[in-house]
Amino acid sequence: MPDRTLSLQEFSALVALMSEAREVSNPELKERYGLTVDGRKRARLNELKLVESRRRGRAFVHELTDAGWARLAEDLRTGSAPPLTGSAGAVARALMSGVQRFLDRTDQRLADVFQPAGPAAGTSGTPGTSGTPGTAPEGYPAFSSAPPMPADVETRIRVAYAELAARPGAWVSLAKIRPLLGEAAREEVDEALRRMNRMRDVHIVPEENQKTLTQADRDAAVVIGDQDKHLLAIGA
Repeated sequence: MPDRTLSLQEFSALVALMSEAREVSNPELKERYGLTVDGRKRARLNELKLVESRRRGRAFVHELTDAGWARLAEDLRTGSAPPLTGSAGAVARALMSGVQRFLDRTDQRLADVFQPAGPAAGTSGTPGTSGTPGTAPEGYPAFSSAPPMPADVETRIRVAYAELAARPGAWVSLAKIRPLLGEAAREEVDEALRRMNRMRDVHIVPEENQKTLTQADRDAAVVIGDQDKHLLAIGA
C-alpha cells in the first residue's frame, strides 16, 4: 500500500484544484497559482486516486476526484495538512481553520462551498434579454445578485416553489418542482439550481433519510459538488 502522506507541493495542488472545482490545465494552474501537476507529483496523486489527469492537446488537465475531496475534508477537519511555516503559513492555517468553522456551523461540505466560477457579472444570461431579475412571488425574498443565469429558468423555479411551499423556507422536493418547469431542458434547470444554491436565500440539500427516497426523487436530484441533492428551500 503506498504511503498516503502528502508533501506540501502535493497538498497545494489539491487545494488549487479544489478552489477551481473543475478540470484545469497545467498552464491555467501555473498562471493562477504558480504551480503545475506534472512529473512525479502527477503520478503520485493519480496513484493515490486523488486526482484524475488526461492529456488535452499539448497540455495535461486535472480534476479532483471524490477521494480527493474527501482527503482534503479529512485533512481540514483533523488539522493534518503538511506543516505550513512562516507568515504565509500562519495566514493559510487561519483561513483553513475559518473554513472548517464555517462548514461546521452551516453543516455544509467543501464541495458545497467551492464550485466552478459563474459567468462574469453584468452579462446577460439569455441573448435578447436585459438580464434584469424578475419579481419574486409575494411573501418571498427578492432575487439576489448572484452570477447571472437565464432569468426565465430561475423565475420558473421560484414560481414553482412558491406554488408548492407551505411557507417561505419550507422544504420542497425537486421531484415536485421539475414537472412545473415546462419545457426547460434538464441541463438548464440543473445549472440554474447550482447557481441559485450560491444565493443567500436558497438552500438545496440531500434527503437525510435516504430510505424514504422514491425513484422519482432520485431521478429529480441535482448533483452539486459530488452529492445528489433532493430538497429545495427558498426564503427564511
